[in-house]
Amino acid sequence: MKKATIIYQSGEHQWIALARDPEKPNYLIDTNEYLITDGTTALLTDPGGSEIFSMVFTAICDAYDPTKIGALFASHQDPDIISSLSLWLDFNPDLKCYLSRLWSMFVPHFGGTDETFIEIPDEGLNIPVGSLNLQAVPAHYLHSSGNFHLYDEKARLFFSGDIGAAMLPPDMNDLVVKNFARHIEHAKYFHQRWMGSTEAKRLWCERVAKLKIDMLCPQHGAIYQGADVERFINWFDELPVGTGLL
Repeated sequence: MKKATIIYQSGEHQWIALARDPEKPNYLIDTNEYLITDGTTALLTDPGGSEIFSMVFTAICDAYDPTKIGALFASHQDPDIISSLSLWLDFNPDLKCYLSRLWSMFVPHFGGTDETFIEIPDEGLNIPVGSLNLQAVPAHYLHSSGNFHLYDEKARLFFSGDIGAAMLPPDMNDLVVKNFARHIEHAKYFHQRWMGSTEAKRLWCERVAKLKIDMLCPQHGAIYQGADVERFINWFDELPVGTGLL
């Protein structure tokens, strides 16, 4: 089962990680979800697929009142990101969903109405979560044509979606990266095949390197923290990817 772990707390401001599930079926890709709250309301990042809705919901209930979740954030359109949308809307029809404007006519196939979606323009958007202010950071073509990450300047945490993802073996189940050299070998193929553009990759690296980040939190695999954040950005910047491999 998924477990909820507080990875940042300052007063009522919390980041709660819903980490990988060792009991998930092998035919499903493992995912991380992150709940960001100021105590009065919360935003859930990439809430996951319909197959794991019950596990995600149960894990949240162990740590937070799910009736206080006011919004979802979809970094892009993949089913492991947002196909649980209709189930979340069954729970709370008033939930809002932030996503790229490019996917505003595609993701509604999973559920919702015109009133559900808040489109993020290509240049990004500030997203309020109660007293907090999160930044939707462009990550287009990595690996989706309309793709965003989330930055919490106060917590210095960065939700990086599929960037930083690693397909880890069962014996590497730590919440955070313990051995960067070993870990990154399980990230290499994923990034080379799924990240389509060298130009977009370098633009993202330049943009994110300017931010103060204590933890880089991907949707798959373990969290990078401390010096491993810069280590990852430098590794990614130098990695041939996508069409660059041709």
